Amino acid sequence: MNVTKIIGAVALVLVGAAAYWQFAGPSTAQTATVETSSESEANVMPDNEFGITEMSIGNPDAAVTVIEYASFTCPHCARFHANQFKELKADYIDAGKINFIYRDVFFDRPGLWASLVARCGGRDRFFGISDMIYAEQSEWLAADDAVGISNNLRRIGKVAGLSDAELETCLTDAQNAENLYAWFQANAEADNIRSTPTLMINGEQYANMNYSELSDLIDAKLGE
Repeated sequence: MNVTKIIGAVALVLVGAAAYWQFAGPSTAQTATVETSSESEANVMPDNEFGITEMSIGNPDAAVTVIEYASFTCPHCARFHANQFKELKADYIDAGKINFIYRDVFFDRPGLWASLVARCGGRDRFFGISDMIYAEQSEWLAADDAVGISNNLRRIGKVAGLSDAELETCLTDAQNAENLYAWFQANAEADNIRSTPTLMINGEQYANMNYSELSDLIDAKLGE
């Protein structure tokens, strides 16, 4: 997906991030309270000046770092996660051979909402929730309006074990949404990101590729 299609107005993104709660309101059954402003940022120290946690998995001390730039609404990214990423995780991430970092690209408001839900469980749960969001991408995006999409994402979050209180807090944290968007813009500019998925491997940019090519490339950088 091409980054030039991104809706660039931060105000529009932020309005969309709270769409579910503006249209439908929080659940009347909600009684729990959440003391932190964002559960996703409560468990770890922020990794940058935007206060955003870098979502990483694997060996942080590995000689090879793979950064994936992706959007939760990008069908090519969903296919990457269903195929290449699954093999990459088994062969390299779980084996401690590489450090893998996921960075958001926002083409639209639903992509931001999905990111807020995925990040709501913190770094330890991010990749599991992301897998669910990608696996069900066509279903949750099939809703007719913002309320339906938000309800679908909220359902995924609850299946993943997030409470109504956590989801309400994460989806209505306008400051966190604004910081996420600014962080995305800074990353995309720094790494010249023009489409998704895009891979940065030890600082070099690569387009989407099949797993055999990706594996050969990583092996070469590992000296194997």
